[in-house]
Amino acid sequence: MADDRERWNEKYSGDDDFELPEDPIPELARRVDTLPEGRALDVATGTGRNAIYLAERGYEVEAVDISDEALKRARRRATEKGVDVEWIRADLTDPEFDLETGAYDVITVSFFAALELLPDLKEMLAPGGVLVYEHHLRSSDPIEIGPSSDRHCYRSNDLLRACLDLTILSYEERRREVNGGTAAVATLVARNSSGGAQSYPNLSDTH
Repeated sequence: MADDRERWNEKYSGDDDFELPEDPIPELARRVDTLPEGRALDVATGTGRNAIYLAERGYEVEAVDISDEALKRARRRATEKGVDVEWIRADLTDPEFDLETGAYDVITVSFFAALELLPDLKEMLAPGGVLVYEHHLRSSDPIEIGPSSDRHCYRSNDLLRACLDLTILSYEERRREVNGGTAAVATLVARNSSGGAQSYPNLSDTH
């Protein structure tokens, strides 16, 4: 929507010290050597932290965001890092916006409330493709980083329940440091597979 686009452009170009983390989702970095290679999609990329990280590791990356200003900063960072990413300015909630079904080996989503979009995102996963998703939680603990309203935070297990048709490789709800402050986050890693005997990553080899 135009209003959302303007709001996020103002955030990214304003003087209110709005900053996103520069490092990728920690669980993405922890597991990257166990993920399938190929194409990756970074949803609501912001300044491109996950997209650039994956491009540096050889993925063919597409990254989507509603904000022109965010993508301008992401392009600049990618140029500085010497990597190529296909940056796409689009509103993911627009019914006319469409991405390729079954095409992506890795999809990342960070700090974007999009439970209603998950059915579409899951359809974009290739067979065996992995979704890495992290978002803010409603919490009774003192929190320094997160949305101003609980309306934009998930309840406990919201994200988990929405992905039970995938194979859940990891799910955790906890407090951790984000951009120098404490945040309550849910982190999910799930594979586009289900049922029967499956192979699981040995993470002791990736520490």
